Amino acid sequence: MKPLCGAALLLLLCAAACAQDSSCICEKNKRVTNCRLESGVCRCDSIGSPGVSVNCQTLTSKCLLMKAEMISSKSGRREKPKDAFEDTDGLYDPECENTGVFKAKQCNGTTCWCVNTAGVRRTDKHDADLKCSQLVRTMWIIIEMKHAESKAPLNAESLKTFFKDTISKRYMLDRRYIANVLYEKPYITIDLKQNSSEKSFGDVDIADVAYYFEKDVKGDSVFHNNQLRVNVDNEMLSFEKTAVYYVDEIPPEFSMKSLTPGLIAVIVVVIIAIVAAIVVLVLTRRRKGKYVKAEVKEMNEMNRGLNA
Repeated sequence: MKPLCGAALLLLLCAAACAQDSSCICEKNKRVTNCRLESGVCRCDSIGSPGVSVNCQTLTSKCLLMKAEMISSKSGRREKPKDAFEDTDGLYDPECENTGVFKAKQCNGTTCWCVNTAGVRRTDKHDADLKCSQLVRTMWIIIEMKHAESKAPLNAESLKTFFKDTISKRYMLDRRYIANVLYEKPYITIDLKQNSSEKSFGDVDIADVAYYFEKDVKGDSVFHNNQLRVNVDNEMLSFEKTAVYYVDEIPPEFSMKSLTPGLIAVIVVVIIAIVAAIVVLVLTRRRKGKYVKAEVKEMNEMNRGLNA
């Protein structure tokens, strides 16, 4: 075997180095595959979305993340804690545009509905003939968290500073979109506001931020090996409950059929109470009228007796 000349050896070393550098880790999304460096930027294929790659320097859209989560859950590749049970509220297999945003119309078999930019259903469910004319923007997201008992009283300003710093740095959201952080023990409420006219090209979407944040708080981080630790004034906080509410630029289109049984029961009770009150009022007035008539009749009879 002939010894390699210097030039050939240099080429082999360069090729090996290039091959080694061509792979990368997507720090902001663990639900990806086939990661590679392209012009110095780590790009990966989004699981469940063939032909769609994501930029690992920014957040991945919520639609692609939900798609990847559904695929992972179906395949059983994701490791689950021994006490885990499935929570399917809000989770479905979405249809995404090539840009990563949700398609306005989502379907599960022959049942379809319209969603907002956060992928949340905003209409009743219909058949496949349903028309969704536009993808309505979610302009305000309210994140409400109930924290577990703390060792010492929490400082409202410290909480506000922590969450504003975390949301702006960890999720790369411009601070002008963090409208408020309110503390009313034991609840912490975060308001994210971003309408169509305010959002600039390159800004992360508040729907994606809220999804990443909710996953972090619930211990199912999308980030690669980077768990969120809520440490306020040297005290680690844990959360018992997290709820996310959405406000769209156009009001949702729900009918009475979509109301929860509890709410319907309350409405029925109120209606019955109003009807009962009206019935009682009518009966009372009738009885009072009869009494007045009888009293007038007796007076007339007395007058006739005196005149006689």
